Amino acid sequence: MRKGFTRKPQGDEPATRGKNYITRSGLQRLKDEHRFLLTRERPAVAEVVAWAASNGDRSENADYQYGKRRLRQIDGRIRFLTKRIEAAEVVDPEAPRAGQPETRAFFGATVRYANAAGAERVVSIVGTDEVDLNRNHISWVSPLGRALMKSAAGDSVVLQAPGGTEYLTVLEVCYERISVEPFREPPGSEASAKGLPRRRSPDEEETKRHRW
Repeated sequence: MRKGFTRKPQGDEPATRGKNYITRSGLQRLKDEHRFLLTRERPAVAEVVAWAASNGDRSENADYQYGKRRLRQIDGRIRFLTKRIEAAEVVDPEAPRAGQPETRAFFGATVRYANAAGAERVVSIVGTDEVDLNRNHISWVSPLGRALMKSAAGDSVVLQAPGGTEYLTVLEVCYERISVEPFREPPGSEASAKGLPRRRSPDEEETKRHRW
């Protein structure tokens, strides 16, 4: 049996209660993962478990034991995703803004700032399910996100980081499209091993219709 994929919750992952602020593409990624686990990966693993159960003593059957553990992991992830999707509050970074929301950093803002040494960095403030340090996407509830929240160009903010206190100068605040990495079917999944057909997401179906 191939080792499938289920992302383990990180230590700083949010509780599933309350609103889940998220971009539209971030929400689509959650939906795509939920659909994959529910309609493809779980049935594929369940099929392996059923096959393993027919091979005799289950207590000595590694495939059966591993498969049952995988099903519990998948079910836990599905429950988590379901709650996050139900609590989603979509925020469009490109939506028109006026007054303070146009010039100050709120959810969906892209902020350019400099530290005390003059080194500059650009980050985008996104939801807790969209954090991607490779793309400089930070959570709005992270220490840096909280420090930058409501700031405007020219403001000085204090970052209370694990490594100590940092003093930052906000150079620019803007609102633009934030590119979120889409969900990609993991190559080590049981569904991939069985060659089950991949179902298109609603966004992919819409793109296909426009092509024709």
